[in-house]
Amino acid sequence: MFKPMNFLNNLHYMGIGMLGIFIVIGVIILITILLSKISKN
Repeated sequence: MFKPMNFLNNLHYMGIGMLGIFIVIGVIILITILLSKISKN
C-alpha cells in the first residue's frame, strides 16, 4: 500500500544520495582536467 508520508520522509535520503553522486562526478571531472593539463606540458 502506498503511503505518501513515507515517500516524503525518504526524499531526504534520496537527496543525500544524489548530492553524493554529483560530488563524485565533480571530483572525476576535476581529476581529468588536472591530468590533461599536466600531460600537456
